[in-house]
Amino acid sequence: MAKPVYILGGAQTDFARNWSKEGKHFVAMMREATLGALAATKIEPHEVQTAHVGNFAAELYAKQGHVGAFFVEIDPAFSGMPTSRHEAACASGSIALLAASAEIEAGRYDLACVCGVEQMKTVDSTTGGDYLGTAAWYEREAKGIEFPFPKLFGRLGDEYDKRYGLKDEHLAHISAVNYSNAKHNPNAQTRNWFMSESHAQKESKFNNVIGGRIKVSDCSQVTDGSVAVFLASEKFATEWAKRNGRSLSDIPRILGWGHHTAPLEFDAKVAESREDEYVLPHTREAILDAFKRAGIAGVEDLSGIETHDCFTTSEYMAIDHFGLTKPGESWKAVEGGVIEMGGKCPINPSGGLIGAGHPVGATGVRQMLDLHRQITGTAGDYQIEDAKKMAMLNIGGSGTTSCVFVVGK
Repeated sequence: MAKPVYILGGAQTDFARNWSKEGKHFVAMMREATLGALAATKIEPHEVQTAHVGNFAAELYAKQGHVGAFFVEIDPAFSGMPTSRHEAACASGSIALLAASAEIEAGRYDLACVCGVEQMKTVDSTTGGDYLGTAAWYEREAKGIEFPFPKLFGRLGDEYDKRYGLKDEHLAHISAVNYSNAKHNPNAQTRNWFMSESHAQKESKFNNVIGGRIKVSDCSQVTDGSVAVFLASEKFATEWAKRNGRSLSDIPRILGWGHHTAPLEFDAKVAESREDEYVLPHTREAILDAFKRAGIAGVEDLSGIETHDCFTTSEYMAIDHFGLTKPGESWKAVEGGVIEMGGKCPINPSGGLIGAGHPVGATGVRQMLDLHRQITGTAGDYQIEDAKKMAMLNIGGSGTTSCVFVVGK
């Protein structure tokens, strides 16, 4: 049986900030998040034994590779520490989490820092859209296409429509819920923005179509941000709990995980799932793997979910893939209030990628931090009452890399 991996806490930057306008390098973001995490957890820098950095495309946005090495710039005590950088498009943060947790399970280290970072506001929206296209098969799906990813996820909606029927009003409601939740999150990018369901339903000069059925209101944000969390072995967590006057049983841990990779091209995914009731069966399998490893029967054992709503269509997909409805019937959970705060299974109490923001390489780490906040009752105004077990789904590409974690005490 795998050794337990505990989550001690962490910190994130304010996702509304524009670090390029502030004239700051992405290492400043990493430093703020990591030092904030050290302060929040009362961990000393010299106690950290290894670091894993999640980042998608610093080579493009910031003309910089070898991103893991920047971690040692954060504090003099980190010099010489083993660090690495992990990339899986928008699931980069989760791959860093998987690598760090595997090292702890193997007994290599007792305390790991996982830091996700992306600085995206260094370029205009068209160039940024082209950079994001490298998360797909660039030559076949993105080269020469303006904003390729909204179009790819628009096609995910088209596939649902073809197989089961899909109403845009349900996507608009998903958008409105995420924007509403974000208003209660002090670090959310859109916390002061206006968005109503009626606005999300209509095409207008402020809500123009980006590609296919995808409008501005259906999209996650372009975000600068960094998040850091600490993962620990039972040995370190026991010592840490004792010195902080806490019980080990009160510290959240990773109960289960799932990780599957589908074909890179969207057409190949659709072709592969033609006879399957799930549009993205590999995502479904990652969820089932996490449930099995966590020893839970299914979604009914969860208090809530943080999911990868890079577009409203990806959240629509997550609803039935998690099992909140039968395949193709996600609209029932939308109409029934299941996914809202106070509902049977709130989705994205933080605001998700649409409301909270989406610094690509940091998103998976942010989701993990929010799971920790929910389980420890420290999520403030977006707290789910009496949260016991939470799950997260982090996706890279057009449903290519799927990473799922279940977290609880």
